[in-house]
Amino acid sequence: MAADRTIHFVSLGCPKNRVDTEVMLGVSGLEGYRHVDDATDADVIVVNTCGFIGPAKEESIDTILGMSQLKESGSCKTLVVAGCLSQRYPEQLASEMPEVDHFLGSSDMLKLGDVLKAPNRAPRMLVGNPADHTIRATDPRLPSLGAHSVYVKIAEGCNRSCSFCAIPTFRGKQRSRPIDDVVRECEMLIDRGATELNLISQDTISYGRDLKDGTELAALVQRVADLPGAKWVRLFYLYPETLKPHLVDLIASHPKVLPYVDMPLQHASDRMLKIMRRGHGLDRQRKVVETLRKNVPNLVMRTAFIVGHPGETDADFAELCDFVSWAEFDRVGVFRYSPEEDTRSHAMEDDVPAKVSNARARKLVALQRPISRRKVKAMIGQEVEVLVEGGSEESEFLLRGRWWGQAPEIDGEVHLANGTAKVGELRKALVTAAADHDLVADLADEHGELPEPPDGPRRAPRKPRIQLRTIA
Repeated sequence: MAADRTIHFVSLGCPKNRVDTEVMLGVSGLEGYRHVDDATDADVIVVNTCGFIGPAKEESIDTILGMSQLKESGSCKTLVVAGCLSQRYPEQLASEMPEVDHFLGSSDMLKLGDVLKAPNRAPRMLVGNPADHTIRATDPRLPSLGAHSVYVKIAEGCNRSCSFCAIPTFRGKQRSRPIDDVVRECEMLIDRGATELNLISQDTISYGRDLKDGTELAALVQRVADLPGAKWVRLFYLYPETLKPHLVDLIASHPKVLPYVDMPLQHASDRMLKIMRRGHGLDRQRKVVETLRKNVPNLVMRTAFIVGHPGETDADFAELCDFVSWAEFDRVGVFRYSPEEDTRSHAMEDDVPAKVSNARARKLVALQRPISRRKVKAMIGQEVEVLVEGGSEESEFLLRGRWWGQAPEIDGEVHLANGTAKVGELRKALVTAAADHDLVADLADEHGELPEPPDGPRRAPRKPRIQLRTIA
């Protein structure tokens, strides 16, 4: 009988990286490795890195160095570094990190099989061309959030040329998957218990354009949402351009497509949007927000902004604040500009001092906080549909889940009281209390009957979720 071989994964960065890690998890299973949660018990450790901005790169490097120590103190014999950081800096990492045994790039997930088959014979440098691979339904993959909620990557890479972003340099040009292949993967995921299908890519609104055969996002969303067994379909990372009526109609009226829009806008000053090479101005952004608000009932909208980009003046920032006050987004992420080599912004003059950038970030967060808080508090007394995800960390007598207006990992939770349910079920619940991010709700019974509304609001969760750089 073959000896038990163990492997541990650390996945850093965005949900797209998580999907790549899940493919490598599937590859390791095919090679006979058993996944372990404790890195000290692993024969092989794989760190899937993020190389997007400075803080993410620092986190990746610190994680690699931390895992490398287990080659001496743990059972680790092979350390593998994969993902965006190794794609972006392969030679530098190889030179400065002799403790790493193998490097894989951002599209080299399947090459992990070569390493696991023969760690001593596989090349140390396995970083390839990111354009050589696009994820397919036939790739082995083991979802890591649980079978009930999964990310589905519909495209790789990006064709945009935003001044602050280096992603096209290490993820490559956009490569959309054929609709049939995405649908095939969704069918497989539903068969394994998926309740929520989260469609993601770097530039989701541009899905299909590179295929040059008329394929577009609305057609894909329609096919996925019409699948028997599909329950929640969520779209991530829509670019702020003119939205086609069919797509807006799907978000507004299809019973399976959630009226939840994640659309990073980055700024709101015409001058800054031009400097950032976003390809549009404030007028388009206003029209997009107005179109969605007018046509999508119960819309929940999340966005993100960058402050402190080179050239940003007090007047530009004031325009951004005015826009945020006008738009009243449900949730806003605020990021301080990070200078990145291989970007146009890196060579720009008129840097914004860190002290000013930090102050602007704090001000924008403070501006958005009462807007978000008011929207969350307004949910008390409402009936919501909740995806049950397991036991609550707050109490052994509570369950936890998310209503459809909370995306996985970033938007908080619903603490469910007064009932029982299975993980992956969609159940009705009555919201009874709210914190900054989390909700408390009474679970409906198995017949869908809700408890009577409480006489007064219950106490909010004892430890509401704290989200770094994110407003609920």
